[in-house]
Amino acid sequence: MTTPQEWVAGARPRTLPAAAAPVLVGTGAAAELGDAHVGRALLALGVALALQVGVNYANDYSDGVRGTDVDRVGPMRLTASGAARPSAVRNAAFAAFGVAAVLGLVLVALSGTWWLIAVGAVSILAAWGYTGGRNPYGYRGLGEVGVFVFFGLVAVLGTTYTQALRISWVAVVGAVAVGLLACALLMVNNIRDIPTDVVSGKRTLAVRLGDHRARRVFAALVVVPVLLGIVCAFANPWALIVAVLLLPAVLLSVPVVVGAHGRALVPVLAGTGMLELAFGLLLGVGLAV
Repeated sequence: MTTPQEWVAGARPRTLPAAAAPVLVGTGAAAELGDAHVGRALLALGVALALQVGVNYANDYSDGVRGTDVDRVGPMRLTASGAARPSAVRNAAFAAFGVAAVLGLVLVALSGTWWLIAVGAVSILAAWGYTGGRNPYGYRGLGEVGVFVFFGLVAVLGTTYTQALRISWVAVVGAVAVGLLACALLMVNNIRDIPTDVVSGKRTLAVRLGDHRARRVFAALVVVPVLLGIVCAFANPWALIVAVLLLPAVLLSVPVVVGAHGRALVPVLAGTGMLELAFGLLLGVGLAV
């Protein structure tokens, strides 16, 4: 029987900052517009966290049944390791998506933005289609596109809109920055998995770019967002607080650029998640002051 600890590990908690950061930035942008709502922000956070857990379980299931998770380094894979039945992991993914859907319905009801139901439905389909289905887009090098759109643009702008019923250029810049950091999280994960992905035929963007170029793209993906956050100081000078993350972003990219591989990239994955969370917190607070 799968233990609770194994289910928690299979949910990949190190990726959860990617869900919290866009809500923090989106709420900060709403506050900058003068229309932040704590209750709606918490609902948006619940939706984002449930979607992240759902996509993690969905990836575990889909990669496991395809055999692409065999002999991988990194977080525990429930399906590939045999710790849980594939059907149980799939059902856990569907349950998480269900929680996201219910919380999303409550959010759109409170905000009166019923058209966002369609956006939510597409987001769930995209979460499953990353590695699920007959032709997963994550296997064709489009994973970063999906992450940028749904964990960056949609998550940040959706959070802002459900609170302020409008968006601003600050919200757009913040959404782009968060989307790039979410891509960095996926990129370092895929750089670590290049050797096994090549063998299994999984053509992620890291595989398509090649090890050398993918590492430099990662460096850009962690540094550029901080610069974009600094740009937001034109709307609120307090946003300059994100500048303190420039040095950590550079330091985080160093081991990747110099060629760290395998287990040496696991701390970078965790650090990237924490960088995204810190960025969301600092920019969100900076805009809200």
